[in-house]
Amino acid sequence: MNRTTSLDPVERSAFAAFPSGVAALAATGVDGPDGMVVSSFTVGASFDPPMVTFSARQDSATWARLRTAPRLGVSVLAADQGLLCRQLSSRTRAARFADVDHVVTDDGAVLVSGTPLRLECVVHREVPVGDHVVVILQVLGARVDDTAAPLVYHGTAFHSLQPIG
Repeated sequence: MNRTTSLDPVERSAFAAFPSGVAALAATGVDGPDGMVVSSFTVGASFDPPMVTFSARQDSATWARLRTAPRLGVSVLAADQGLLCRQLSSRTRAARFADVDHVVTDDGAVLVSGTPLRLECVVHREVPVGDHVVVILQVLGARVDDTAAPLVYHGTAFHSLQPIG
């Protein structure tokens, strides 16, 4: 086992050793759907009330726009949506939702179609941590599609889950 013997920051590549799901967070903006992709999304921060979390860079222009939306859509991307993930991560905001199949709720949450999990949320709290902010979202509604497998990010690449045994 390699041990860190100094207080130097951990290289980003070290965090790629831990697999994570990939989620799109989106809401209706001034110019239509606006959103971002995160691989720091976690479920089960609380079950009563239901809460989930993710992290965003403190200097994220996209999060600055999304944080004030009345509702946020969280779509856990499916294993076959790797190219869509890259599109939703585009630096060109107008390209993110071009030709993307999605629905907009009455309260403005944007939910990507074909995903295993779609949540409608409100921002509960933000906690600054280093160069990021941990965002706690309260879940107001959920839609689950058991036929879609989740997209997994690991080792700087996309993967799908395979059952063992």
